[in-house]
Amino acid sequence: MILSDKRILEEIDKGTIIIEPFKRECLGTNSYDVHLGKYLATYKSRILDAKAHNEIEHFEIPKDGYILHPGTLYLGVTLEYTETHSHVPFLEGKSSTGRLGIDIHATAGKGDVGFCNTWTLEISVAQPVKIYAGMPIGQLIYFVVEGNIETMYNTKGNAKYNHKTTRPVESMMWKNKF
Repeated sequence: MILSDKRILEEIDKGTIIIEPFKRECLGTNSYDVHLGKYLATYKSRILDAKAHNEIEHFEIPKDGYILHPGTLYLGVTLEYTETHSHVPFLEGKSSTGRLGIDIHATAGKGDVGFCNTWTLEISVAQPVKIYAGMPIGQLIYFVVEGNIETMYNTKGNAKYNHKTTRPVESMMWKNKF
């Protein structure tokens, strides 16, 4: 079950959903619009290794925008910091974003109950497109969880993305044992 706008507001009032900054006009019928933060990152190497720490370079999006190009994975970040303590958050692209040929996540659209952070975006584009800090980039949808949670994400000792940040975060796959 997906939360409606009224239910999202109720959960915000209860403190089980936190969105900072929160703007009422960004609340849709059953989602909340999130915006692109001012930082992007790209990997330093064109060849990535799942067992290695692949380093990234951060840069700020200029006020007059930045052109993304196909063939490069860009890591972006949401302007909004969120906390979700009782629901499963899903981040999806907006139709207006998709119609510009922008994908905002390769596979990581689902958050965990207890996720407390900004969202790193895995951005790729179908053709060159100019983007801007602060532009609407996606929407959060909240799903009801069936059953009790044993371990919230923000209390897991092995959670790799718990460090609060305003910048995109690179893959931490290298921390896995395989």
